[in-house]
Amino acid sequence: MKRLRALASFISGAVIGTLGGLIGLGGAEFRLPLLVGAFRFAVLDAVILNKAMSLVVVAAALPFRAGTVPLGLVAANGTVILNLLAGSLLGAWIGAGWAMRMDPARLHRVIALLLVLIAGALLFGHGAAGGGPPLDGLALIAAGTAAGFAIGVVASILGVAGGELLIPTLVLLFDVDVKLAGSLSLAISLPTMIAGFSRYARDRSLSVLARNRGFVLLMAAGSLAGAFIGGRLLGVVPESVLLPVLSAILLLSAAKMWRH
Repeated sequence: MKRLRALASFISGAVIGTLGGLIGLGGAEFRLPLLVGAFRFAVLDAVILNKAMSLVVVAAALPFRAGTVPLGLVAANGTVILNLLAGSLLGAWIGAGWAMRMDPARLHRVIALLLVLIAGALLFGHGAAGGGPPLDGLALIAAGTAAGFAIGVVASILGVAGGELLIPTLVLLFDVDVKLAGSLSLAISLPTMIAGFSRYARDRSLSVLARNRGFVLLMAAGSLAGAFIGGRLLGVVPESVLLPVLSAILLLSAAKMWRH
């Protein structure tokens, strides 16, 4: 039974890591329902485990995607990254505090609603770049900071990297190409997730990682392998096929979380 669970953790990590590396996500929005449903973790423990493995995928996916989206191009958009980080770091800290105070039933339902929101963002928020940003100057900075704050809150409550919301924001608000947006989202997600982790650590909620060390290491290893594969597949799988499938998976996951 333990061997089967270990194999399942590695395979699921690899599949989710591939999805994450392919579209610039941590894959956590798909991993969270799996941790709660298939692996039977308590919801807050699942959120923290999810965030830990998302960190692994996010840290690895950015260099894995460098063959298609050079790191120099990511660095050239540093002002956009800093604009969104100005809000997302604070949002991640506050969101982690809310998640720890919610009772499990309410947290399940909040997560289910957020998964529906993310499914919509994935389906309708990609591929819309063109024509220049809708705002400029201080209005753009204010909108970017507000969007970053909201995304940081959602990322901490779900234990996700936030790329599923960052990518549409980058495309629609900053008029960034979708492939570049995937890499920029990874650069923003990493410090945002670390901010959320530091909040969880203050209340010793990270002990779940030590208790499930073997499980975490196997799923993280699978996630790394998947992130590498996803980075190599970037540009091969058309968005017209990938995004509707991912959105459908999220809607099914949301329904299961709501009924849990």
